[in-house]
Amino acid sequence: MTQINIQSWNVEDMKFWDQSGKGVAFRNLWISISSLLQSFSIWIMWGMIIVQMKKLGFTLGVPHQSPEDLKIYNELLWTLPAIAGLAGATLRIPNSFLIAIGGGRNVIFLSTLLLLIPAVGAGMALQNITTSYAVFAILAVLSGFGGGNFASSMSNISFFFPKRMQGTALGLNAGLGNLGVSVMQFVIPVVITFGLFGSFAGAGLPLVEADGAKAVGTLVFIQNAGWVWVPFLLISALAAFFGMNNLKTATPELGNSLVEFAKIALLLLFGLIAAGIGAYLLTVLKLNIWIVLPVTILTALFLMNTFSPQAVKQNLQRQFVIFKNHHNWVMTILYVMTFGSYIGYCASFPKLIQDVFGYLPGGVVNPNAPNPMVWAFIGPMVGALIRPVGGWLADKINSGSKVTAWSTLAQVVAALGVAYFIVKAKSLGTPEVYWWPFFALFMILFLATGVGNGSTFRSVAYIFPKEQAGPVLGWISAIAAYGAFIIPIVFGQQIKAGHAEYALYGFTVYYVICLVLNWYYYDRKNSGIQC
Repeated sequence: MTQINIQSWNVEDMKFWDQSGKGVAFRNLWISISSLLQSFSIWIMWGMIIVQMKKLGFTLGVPHQSPEDLKIYNELLWTLPAIAGLAGATLRIPNSFLIAIGGGRNVIFLSTLLLLIPAVGAGMALQNITTSYAVFAILAVLSGFGGGNFASSMSNISFFFPKRMQGTALGLNAGLGNLGVSVMQFVIPVVITFGLFGSFAGAGLPLVEADGAKAVGTLVFIQNAGWVWVPFLLISALAAFFGMNNLKTATPELGNSLVEFAKIALLLLFGLIAAGIGAYLLTVLKLNIWIVLPVTILTALFLMNTFSPQAVKQNLQRQFVIFKNHHNWVMTILYVMTFGSYIGYCASFPKLIQDVFGYLPGGVVNPNAPNPMVWAFIGPMVGALIRPVGGWLADKINSGSKVTAWSTLAQVVAALGVAYFIVKAKSLGTPEVYWWPFFALFMILFLATGVGNGSTFRSVAYIFPKEQAGPVLGWISAIAAYGAFIIPIVFGQQIKAGHAEYALYGFTVYYVICLVLNWYYYDRKNSGIQC
C-alpha cells in the first residue's frame, strides 16, 4: 500500500519531479481517469436509456392514446437526462471545494463508491415497464454523483503536476474521463442484447416497436445498462483506496480518515438536497428552467455555507475568495460554451437523432432512419479524444485563448450548419437523405467543444494563483455542467413546438458572445493577461 498522506510536494522543483514526483503524479492520474470515465458513463447513461424506453413499452404513467399524449411522453423522456444533468452540475458545487477539505484520495474513493447506488438502482428499476416516472427521476438525480465527481477530480489532479504540464495533465484527465460517455454509448447497445448476468439481473423485455433489424417481440435486457458498471466501479474504488494519495499542499488540515469521509459525505448531501429541490421544481411544479437553475445553485451554496461545521465553513470561506475575482466569472462563461456544450450534446445526441430522423410527419416510424444506438457514441468519443490535444496545443503555442478563439468560431459555423439540415430534414418525407451532412457537422461541433475544453482549462493555470486555480477549476466545471441540464430541456421544448433548429440558433448567439469576451479579456494585444 502506498503512503496515503504526502507531506512535502514541490513539483515545480525539477529534481523532485524527476526523482519521485512524476511517478506518484502519473499513478494518481491513471487511477483518476479510470474513476472519472465511469463517473461520466453513469451520469449520461439516461440519454441512451430513454431511446429504448418507448420501444419497450415503459408507461411513465402517461396514456398513449393521442398525439398530445405522445408529445407529453416524449418531453418526459427528454427530462430524465436533463434531471441527471441538473444533479451532476449541482453536485459539482460541493465537489469544487472537497479536495481542500477531505483529501484527494479520500474524495475519489468515496465518490466512486457512491456511483453504485444509481447503477444498481437503474438495474432494478429497468426490469419493470410500469416503474413510475418518479422512481426514474430519483435515479436520475442520484446519477448526478457521476457528474459531480469531475470537479473534485480536476481540482485534485491540478495539484499533482507542475504548471508547465497543466494543459496536458488536465486534458488527459478530462478528455479520457469524458470518454466514459462514448464508452457508455457503445457498451449499452451491446450488453442489452443478451442476459449478461443471467437470472440475477432479471428477464428481458420484449420490444413493442421495431428497432432497426430487431423485430417486435425481440427480448431486450435494458437493465444491463445499470448492472454492467457494478464490477468496474468496485475495482476502481479499491484502486483509489489503495493507490491514490492525499497531498498536504492541497489539504492543509488533513486529519483522521473517518472524519474526512464524514465531511465529504455531508457536503455531498447538501448538493444532493439542492439537486432534489431543483428536480422537484422542474418536474412537479413545472417552473421555467431559468428559475430552477439559480434557485438550485443558491440553495447548494446556502446549505454549504450555513450548515457546515465551523472548521469546514472556515475552509469554504477561504476558497470562496474566487467569487471576488471577475476572471472567475469570465472563465465560467467561456467554459459553459466549451464543456457545457459538449456534455449537453452528449446527453441529447441519441434522442435528437431519433426525433429528427426516426419519425415521419404524423408520428409514423421511419423505416430508413439511422439507428441512434449505432451512431451516437462517435460524437462524444471524438470530443473526448481531442480534448487532450486542445490542452497540448495550448501548451505548445503558449496560448489557451488563441486555441479557444478558433474552436469557438468552429462551434458557430457547425451549430448553424446543423440547424440548416434539421430544417431541410423535417420538410421531407425522406429525412434520412440529410443524415450525413447533419452527422458530419455535429462531429465538428463535438471536435470544437473538445478542443475548447482543453484550452480553457489550460488558461486557468495562468490566470489564477495556485491556491485559487483548484477551486476555480472546480467551480467553472460545476456551472458548465448545467449544459447537461439546459441543452436537453431546450431541445425537448423546441422539438415539442416543432422547431428543434431554434435551440441551435440560441446556442450560436451565446457562442458569439463568448468569442467577444475571450478576445477582450485574454486574446487582444493589450489585454494584460497572456494565457
